[in-house]
Formats: sequence, structure tokens, C-alpha cells
Amino acid sequence: MNDRYERLLRKSHDAKRGGHDAWGVQSTGEKLAVALVLNRADWLDEIQYTIAEAIERSGAEWVAIIPQVARQLAEEE
Repeated sequence: MNDRYERLLRKSHDAKRGGHDAWGVQSTGEKLAVALVLNRADWLDEIQYTIAEAIERSGAEWVAIIPQVARQLAEEE
């Protein structure tokens, strides 16, 4: 695992456990990536981003690891 993966996994764990409050303190970039990992279109809407805009803003390197992080979180349940 690389640093980006570990960071996104940690931020996603925080938001999954702490909900909206834990997500709300993250940077905009983190919020977008975490909302994509957690499949929270409502959170994206709250900060006025579409899914397409969130993907574009996150960038290819982050978007590439989002499915892996989402799978790991699902497997941990």
C-alpha cells in the first residue's frame, strides 16, 4: 500500500465511523474522495459537486484507488 491509499483509507474509516461530523472537517479534496468511496452522493450535493466533478477534481491517481479502498471497507464489515 502506498501513502495515498493509507491516507484515503484512514479518512474513509473516520467518516464511516464518525459520519457527517468526521467528514465535515476534512479538506475539500478529501471530502470528495471519501464521499466517492462511501457512495455518498448526498454529501457531494451538500458541497455542490456532481459525481463527475468530484471525479475530475480528485484526479486520476486518487480515482484509481477509490474502488480498492471501498472494497477494503466493505470486507472489514
